Amino acid sequence: MTSLLLVEDDTVIRTSVALALERYGYRMTTAADGLTGLEAAQAGGHDLLLLDVMLPGLDGISVCRRIRETSQVPILMMSARGDGLDIVAGLEGGADDYVVKPVDLPVLVARIRSLLRRATVAQPTPGQAAASAVLAFGDLSIDTGALEVRRAGQRVELAPTELRLLLEFAANPGIVLERATLLRTVWDYGWDGDSRVVDLCVQRLRKKIGAERIETVRGFGYKLCVT
Repeated sequence: MTSLLLVEDDTVIRTSVALALERYGYRMTTAADGLTGLEAAQAGGHDLLLLDVMLPGLDGISVCRRIRETSQVPILMMSARGDGLDIVAGLEGGADDYVVKPVDLPVLVARIRSLLRRATVAQPTPGQAAASAVLAFGDLSIDTGALEVRRAGQRVELAPTELRLLLEFAANPGIVLERATLLRTVWDYGWDGDSRVVDLCVQRLRKKIGAERIETVRGFGYKLCVT
């Protein structure tokens, strides 16, 4: 059974969301404040984390950053404000996606399923290594079977969404990919989404593989530089 950790200080929201997700077949663990949530996350055993932004003790963005120091577990942020700073800060801190409260349950479940699929893509299967291909772009190498990324020979740790985004670029080297296309192929959105999700994930990816490796094509999107 897939295990989710929900960190939310509002008792009504925490209880109702946990019960609703249990009906979808998820095993739920909950925490009411940031420090407790961080301890639960660091203890491991969860397939995905749901973090509220505004938490007592330690805010959700700080929790996200602390988790990202040691773990690449998928993280979905929940924000009561849909207009900006919290969302940007959460995504910059390492979150994979976000939803705005009050949470629409079908949207929440769709985002959870999409994140879990991306995490599955980021785990090589036993027979996958045999079909491995190593793609090289300058000092960047991507082993598509082992799902390992190296820069100048050094292993690069990527979150599932970052890896999925890089694999999408690598499958289309030198081709400009529009943000709307990336939202569909990487984030699995069946509707128009917030392009900031793409921009900030690209920003995080650039820090890890080199800013020069992904080129911005203004007015269109991004492409992976092949030289």
